[in-house]
Amino acid sequence: MEKIKRLDATEKAVALIDLLSEKFGDLMFYQAGGCCEGTQPQCFEKGGFYLRLGDVCIGTIKGFEFWLDKDLFEYWKHAHFTLDVSDGIGAGGFSLETPYGKTFIVQYRIFSEEESKNLEAVRLNS
Repeated sequence: MEKIKRLDATEKAVALIDLLSEKFGDLMFYQAGGCCEGTQPQCFEKGGFYLRLGDVCIGTIKGFEFWLDKDLFEYWKHAHFTLDVSDGIGAGGFSLETPYGKTFIVQYRIFSEEESKNLEAVRLNS
């Protein structure tokens, strides 16, 4: 039985990721549990953000890792994440999409009981 992914992306998000990776090379995503920009996923050049011990990688999009703050993962571990894009500049100014007038956002849905029994494993930063 195929494992249930914890992360997907919309076509709009994939198109923006393609644009950003052409300009910046390898990317990474990080979503913190703080206020303001911390609640939005942030896109950085790979290695441009230092992970904390225990942060959690919930999957990849186009081969680029999507990391969550360990406390945020604990809160959202029962949810599927879909990376999407919104027009306008969000609260965070450090994410690579900001100069393009775009903001990455996440849409969540809770896994069904059946899905929860067959989730892909996560990877911890250690």
